[in-house]
Amino acid sequence: MTASAFTSSLPPDALAKAAGVRLMIFDVDGVLTDGGLFYGEEGEAFKRFNALDGHGIKMMQQFGTAAAIITARQSPYVLRRARDLGIAHVFQGVHDKRQAFEQLLQHTQLTAAACGYLGDDIIDLPVLTRVAFKACVANGHREVKARCDYVTQATGGNGAVREVCDLVLAAQGNYEAALAPYLA
Repeated sequence: MTASAFTSSLPPDALAKAAGVRLMIFDVDGVLTDGGLFYGEEGEAFKRFNALDGHGIKMMQQFGTAAAIITARQSPYVLRRARDLGIAHVFQGVHDKRQAFEQLLQHTQLTAAACGYLGDDIIDLPVLTRVAFKACVANGHREVKARCDYVTQATGGNGAVREVCDLVLAAQGNYEAALAPYLA
């Protein structure tokens, strides 16, 4: 699929808003994962991440859009995944996502108008309602979907993050360049 064919299938207002994103923020449970939690004998919660999503984040970052994580749960697996993907800004154990978002803006010296957010549940609304580009996974809560510029076709943990990364790349005119090394 060419970039023009890909972008023609996307909502124009979502593309316009995603074009200005310099920092894309992701929730974890239900977004970077499918929301399921697997508990081990020691009580630790294991998470399953999607390789397609990870590669999308890497490509998006390669073309100048940074990534960040804000999540209510605390997990060493999230830190490991963030490190693997080169995500420098990770906020865990955050129940007031608005406060973490304000800290993130201070650290990056960006404004909310330069940010996008992909969430799935009402705990994400304090950040989602402040950013320029608002996205929700296909299986997200109806209240979140109703406030978004874009609702993915894929579900959380199953390619939704990649879909949004591809949209950001396309909106910024970088989709073809991101694909080029793999088509040579």
